[in-house]
Amino acid sequence: MTTAPPKQSERLHPDVLKLGLVSFLTDLSSEMIFSVFAVFFTTVAGASSALLGLIEGLADFSASSLNYLSGWLSDRSGQRKWFATAGYGFSTLAKLILLVSSSIVGLSIFRVIERLGKGFRGPPRDAWLSSIAVKENRGYAFGVHKALDKSGAVLGPLVAYGLLSWLGESASTYSTLFLVAFIPAVVSVAVLARMPDQPGQVHPRESIGQNWALLSPGFKRFLWPAGVFALAYFSLGFILIKAHDVGFSVTEIVLLYALFNTTCVVAAPMVGKLGDRVGRSRIVVLGYAVYAGISLWLMVASTRWELIAAFAMYGLFYSIEESQSKAFIADLEPDRRATAVGVYNMVTGVLYLPASLVAGALWGVSPKLAFTAAAVLALVAIVVFWLQRPAQDRSNLPH
Repeated sequence: MTTAPPKQSERLHPDVLKLGLVSFLTDLSSEMIFSVFAVFFTTVAGASSALLGLIEGLADFSASSLNYLSGWLSDRSGQRKWFATAGYGFSTLAKLILLVSSSIVGLSIFRVIERLGKGFRGPPRDAWLSSIAVKENRGYAFGVHKALDKSGAVLGPLVAYGLLSWLGESASTYSTLFLVAFIPAVVSVAVLARMPDQPGQVHPRESIGQNWALLSPGFKRFLWPAGVFALAYFSLGFILIKAHDVGFSVTEIVLLYALFNTTCVVAAPMVGKLGDRVGRSRIVVLGYAVYAGISLWLMVASTRWELIAAFAMYGLFYSIEESQSKAFIADLEPDRRATAVGVYNMVTGVLYLPASLVAGALWGVSPKLAFTAAAVLALVAIVVFWLQRPAQDRSNLPH
C-alpha cells in the first residue's frame, strides 16, 4: 500500500528550510550569549536591574529603528537577499565587541548594536519567507521557520551550559563562550550568501509617505492592539532574574532558557497548522491571553517548579507571538509585506523601550507590580483587537 504524496499546497518550499538553517545558526550564536547576558550584566559586570531595563529597552528600540527603512527599501527595489544578508552580517560583526570588552559600557554597546542588524534583516527576510509560502500553509511555514530558529536557541544555551559546567563560572569562561559563539554566526552569513534571491514586486517611485498610504486598512487597525500589547511585553531578562531570586544558579538558569526555547520549537509548527485551520486572528488573541496568564502566575510563583512551568508556558507564548503575527501580517498586506513587517516591528519596538523602563522601575519597587501591569495591558490588548477587527475586511483570510 502506497501513501499518496502531499498536495502541492501542503509542501514547504525548500528555501523555507534553508532560511530556517540560517536562523538556526544565528540563534545558536546569539542565544549562547543572551542566555547568560542578563545575569552576567548584573552580577559579574555589576550593573543594576534598572540599567538592565534601560539597555534591554534600547536594544528592542534599536532592533525596530531600521525596520521601516529596510522594509521600504526592500519593497521599493524588490530585493530581499541583499538586505537580509547585510543585516545578518552586521549582527555578526557586532559580536566582535564581546571579544575585546566585558565592561558595562562594552556590553551595553554590543547589546544595542547587535540588535540593529536584527532590525535591518527582519522585514526583507519575512517578506521573502511569505512569498515562498502559499496561503494555505503560510502559518505552518512560519511555524517551521520559527522552530528551526529556536532549535538554535535550544542548542545555544546547552553549549553555554556545557562550557560553564566544564570550565566553571569565571571571567575567562565567559570570554571563551563569546569566542565560540562567534563561529556559527559567520557560517550563517555564508549559507545565506549562497541562496538564490526571491525578488518581490518593485515599486521604484514610491516614497515612504505614499508607501504608508497604500498599506491596507486592516493592517493599520492591527497596529492598535499590537501597540497596546507591546507596552505589556517586557524583557525575558526580568523572568531570568526572578528565577535567580527563587534560587536557581546561573548554570541552572541557562537550562531554564533552553526549556523555554525547546517548548517554542515543539509548539511553533503545531500552532502554525492550527492557525491555518481556525484563522490566525484567533491565534494572535490566544497569544495575548497566554501572556496575561503567565504574568498573573508569576505574581505569586515562589517555588522552583512554578518557575520551570512558567518558562515552558513562555515558550508556547513566544511560538505564537513571534511566528503567527508575521503570518497574520502577510495575510493582511499581500503587496508590501516587507514594509508592513517593518512598520509593525518599528511600532512595537518603539513601545518596548518605555515598557522595559517602566518594568525596570516597577521591579525596583516590587516584582509583583511589574507582572500585574503586564497582565492588565495584555487583557486590554485583547479588547482592543476585537474592537478593531483588523481581519474583518480581508476575504482571503482564513476563518
